[in-house]
Amino acid sequence: MKIHTTASYLSLALAAAASPVLAQDVEPEQFASGRILVSPRPGLPEAAFKKLLKDHGGNAARKLNGLNVYVVEMPHGREKALKQAMKRNPHVKFAELDGVLQMQQTPSDPYYANEWHQAKIGAPSAWDIATGSGVTIAILDTGVDATHPDLAARIVPGWNTYDNNSNTSDVYGHGTKVAGAAAAAGNNAVGVAGTAWNAKIMPMRISDTNGYITYYSMVANAITWAADRGARVANISYGVQHVASVQSAAQYMRNKGGVVVTAGGNNGALDSNAGTPTMLTVAATDGNDVRASWSTYGAPIDLSAPGVGIWTTVKGGGYGAVNGTSFASPVTAGVVALMLSANPALKAEQIDSILLSTADDLGTAGRDTYYGAGRVNAYRAVLAAKSAVTSDTQAPTVAIASPGSSVKGIANINVSATDNLSVSRVELYVGGALLASDTTAPYSFAWDTSTRADGATTLVAKAYDSSGNVGTHSLNVTVANTAGSADTTPPVVSISNPASGATVSGNVAVSVTASDNVALSNVSLYIDGVLKASGNGAVSYNWNSRKEKSGSHTVQAVARDSAGNTSSKSVQVWK
Repeated sequence: MKIHTTASYLSLALAAAASPVLAQDVEPEQFASGRILVSPRPGLPEAAFKKLLKDHGGNAARKLNGLNVYVVEMPHGREKALKQAMKRNPHVKFAELDGVLQMQQTPSDPYYANEWHQAKIGAPSAWDIATGSGVTIAILDTGVDATHPDLAARIVPGWNTYDNNSNTSDVYGHGTKVAGAAAAAGNNAVGVAGTAWNAKIMPMRISDTNGYITYYSMVANAITWAADRGARVANISYGVQHVASVQSAAQYMRNKGGVVVTAGGNNGALDSNAGTPTMLTVAATDGNDVRASWSTYGAPIDLSAPGVGIWTTVKGGGYGAVNGTSFASPVTAGVVALMLSANPALKAEQIDSILLSTADDLGTAGRDTYYGAGRVNAYRAVLAAKSAVTSDTQAPTVAIASPGSSVKGIANINVSATDNLSVSRVELYVGGALLASDTTAPYSFAWDTSTRADGATTLVAKAYDSSGNVGTHSLNVTVANTAGSADTTPPVVSISNPASGATVSGNVAVSVTASDNVALSNVSLYIDGVLKASGNGAVSYNWNSRKEKSGSHTVQAVARDSAGNTSSKSVQVWK
């Protein structure tokens, strides 16, 4: 498959945020040729979505398993243009390139005679409570050597999402090492013991035949495939936290009571990005509880775990010591499996909370940029998990934030929802009938109002948590699609900066806001008649006025609604 490359490298590791957010538009260094990933707003009619794609030269080739995410094909070289066109469309939730991911392994150096890391995290004491029985860990990697004497008894059927077949043999060796760190058989007088040595291993091959790269779509498909077949833990030793489609898949697993654990990265640099609460991101520590020099640090890191000299299984039946956040991640995934073995009723958000609150605080007191909440402590985590109360009776809080009182055409419905633990999904009902469901925040829907007669209609949003508690909110709107009830009210648009008559210099932060009684279609920003930026609501643009001639300049904002009404606002500034 042909791969594109871009000029700059951006970090792939992001971490959990305080509230659910869509992934940032982090452009991958490499991406698939002739395809992107697009998620329409739930409820948008398939015919309308396919027409939208066709108008821009795209075609919905297939849908990712269990997700409202389509693999969209287009001519070679049009990937970025189509992605941007889809991101600008108000009926699209997100669009991204089908980027390439590379494993987070650091080359092995010395071999060690024992597994120092198990004692460091208190695993032997945790094994007195649970050993992973009844839990399946999905290993999303290069495959697993199912004939290895320390793995063979633990293997359950998996899938190869790269080639779309059942061949999950290890093409590179990395996946066998990761699997052993998580769940190599223990107490069997052979080799090593994985952190959850009685858990099952579900091999999910996501990499190419060289074992080095994979694509966003293949990772997302592997997560949902594993979740549908009973995996409660998924380990991904690749940096995927920034990927919207993978975030959606991780939330899919969380809604089924599972947790996704990922590697924090090995570039040794500060990662200043925001992150996602859908996955746990792990940094690496050494035998002295010090961050490995090559381990990525910063706000994205949730917690840390041993990742230096980790003794584990090697493809072909052997054993060796390995380094990398690739191995700190499965050690943590093994701890999650121990927790679920001790208390199968645990919810995903409880696992997060217990892991972070029981970690051994390292570095600066409290959460810090190097260790997150601290180095994982298996014994304390399993002990807390065993006694955790899993009942929850508090319903989520939900509100329909938009549209206004009158709607026509395809209306975008935005819903806010929060919960004491977490929201698992939001459903939207129109006139008592379910329109669609959304599982990732921000919760949004696209409603084809032509399916309802003109007049009053009630919208009802229902937000569910993982315990089945439900919160509701209703909004009465008027459908006005006929000519006699056409929307004739233009949008309201304003320029908050710069002020009219101002003198500008250097970089000028131009800020535009707009609103409409029904629905905005587009907001455009012009400077001296030249289009500089556009969007669906607020528009911000950094204007480098140094390049402009001295004298007066016109900053103009134009807003258009779904009925074609327009309004504009202009300010005159001086340089």
